[in-house]
Amino acid sequence: MSALAPRLPPPHASAAPQRDPAWIGRVFWLLAACVMLWPLLVATEFKPWALFDARSLEVTGRFLHSFWPPAHSPDFLRLVAAETWRTVAMATAGLVLALLIAVPATLASTRVLSVSALAGRMARGPFWLRQAVRGALVVLRSIPELVWALVFVRVVGLGPTAGVLAIALTYGGMLGKVYGDILESGETHATETLLRNGGSRLQAFFFGLLPQNAAELISYTVYRWECAIRSSVVLGFVGAGGLGQLMDGSMKMFAGAEVLTMLLVFVALVALADRISAELRRSLG
Repeated sequence: MSALAPRLPPPHASAAPQRDPAWIGRVFWLLAACVMLWPLLVATEFKPWALFDARSLEVTGRFLHSFWPPAHSPDFLRLVAAETWRTVAMATAGLVLALLIAVPATLASTRVLSVSALAGRMARGPFWLRQAVRGALVVLRSIPELVWALVFVRVVGLGPTAGVLAIALTYGGMLGKVYGDILESGETHATETLLRNGGSRLQAFFFGLLPQNAAELISYTVYRWECAIRSSVVLGFVGAGGLGQLMDGSMKMFAGAEVLTMLLVFVALVALADRISAELRRSLG
């Protein structure tokens, strides 16, 4: 037979299906999701069409028109620069204090670092200690930083101190929980080998768990720093100082040009955090 002759399909071969064989299941689950979502939309009084009402469009148009051009007077820019630095300082200090909470809590609550768990069942004392630490982390991250800030504003007064403490407590709970999940979901063979051969928990952490999870841990930490910057802006609205408190005053005065300038600075801060995270991941890769 010539090499150029067309190949015929084998007799048992069937034609490719003309439609997705799983389309019925996908349509069913899509409809089920819509049915479940509907009462949630009703409960929240979700009415997006109100945005396109003539009066709403008029108010929105006037507000957006006041945004341009952004405020750029030298005095205002100096004030924005000072409050931006205060915001970054608040977020950074809060995150550092959160790490002081999260790192020890992670070491105490991570099962893979338990020597007694190597036999299959963790001893009673370490088990209840682990549960107590995880419970404390649940409490810390369950209370929003805005609530913590309202509490600390009454305790220490107005200013960035309340924001730093609020970020430290809430983010300490978040970081401790996620750090533990990251460490327990990775490869644990090297860690268990170190523990079985007499290595300490810190040695098992630094030489077993940390090297293979460092990139993910650092990436999440920088992401949380970015979130802390956003949180510090929100906390400024309740008297914690920084860029948020300055923005709150501009919003109340309907100074849209000033608000736009601060929003642009805020976008630049988030972009900077994203860039730092990418560079750190590249250096560790």
